[in-house]
Amino acid sequence: MTNKQKDNIIDPGQKPGDGLDYALRPKYLQDMVGQEQIRENIEILISAAQHREEALDHVMFYGPPGLGKTTLAHVLANEMDVNIKVTAGPAIERAGDLAAILTNLRAGDILFVDEIHRLGRAVEEVLYPAMEDYALDIIIGKGPSARSVRLKLPRFTVVGATTRLALVTAPLRARFGAVYRLEYYSLDAMEQIIQQAATKLSVSADQEGVREIALRARGTPRVALRLLRRVRDYAQVRADGVITTKIAQQALELLNIDAQGLDNMDRRVLQAITIKFSGGPVGLKTIAASIGEDPDTIMDVVEPYLLQMGFLQRTSQGRVATRQAYVHLGLEPPKNLSQPRLIP
Repeated sequence: MTNKQKDNIIDPGQKPGDGLDYALRPKYLQDMVGQEQIRENIEILISAAQHREEALDHVMFYGPPGLGKTTLAHVLANEMDVNIKVTAGPAIERAGDLAAILTNLRAGDILFVDEIHRLGRAVEEVLYPAMEDYALDIIIGKGPSARSVRLKLPRFTVVGATTRLALVTAPLRARFGAVYRLEYYSLDAMEQIIQQAATKLSVSADQEGVREIALRARGTPRVALRLLRRVRDYAQVRADGVITTKIAQQALELLNIDAQGLDNMDRRVLQAITIKFSGGPVGLKTIAASIGEDPDTIMDVVEPYLLQMGFLQRTSQGRVATRQAYVHLGLEPPKNLSQPRLIP
């Protein structure tokens, strides 16, 4: 991760300061805003498990970062009134690490594995029988005297989270009984989330000020809460502490976030495609080299939102800027600008 990426306030990835957001997260399904279809499915899943007095089926959440995958895992634990053990794929380096975690779980507990696509193959091999048969296979001894011992595990639930479902191996995906994709939040949902957070933070904000933050939060709650904290700071230092439309606009402009939620990096990517490469098509690595950024940063942080907003299209030949991108940058769209063939 580059320093630029770390400093990007609208990067939806987790940052050290985001730990303050845990107190702002919903604890139960009734407190959640947005993701209506997922909430309804989860409610049925929980009710059925409670009626049968069983552990939840294994669940996987996937989608862009910052949309609430970790929050949903904790909501599941709260609704089921069970303990949750939190870990991450890169943190489980050896099969023995996973075995130690599994043997400390109790009946009904939830094991939340963030970035589950980064689990090592040897670790996955241990996880398969644990998820399917609730058993742990361990090897005792070495050489000809080695023998396999199967330990029974209590019925528990694995909740996996990933931003790249395609990188989760097929055998691992098949062991999850419920797989849900989280979508970007609507503007109304973002306003409710920001208003609830402002109330919990004892921040005075009028409806127009809240809407201004919501418009620039990229449909991502994590980004919205981060922006709310920065606008709150600005209101306290430069105004009377009340977040109004004018105060929100001034604070966000100071952060170089425009009315569409684009920051400097987003605009540099669009300017590179439209000006340096005549609108494209152009490859990801070429774009990255032209602006001095890492290709993974552009693909994971910048591209998803530009695609969602209709400023960028991915084609079989490369990235192409749309007419909306030219208009947003204040440029005249080429007369021969046509709709490219999208990747199927």
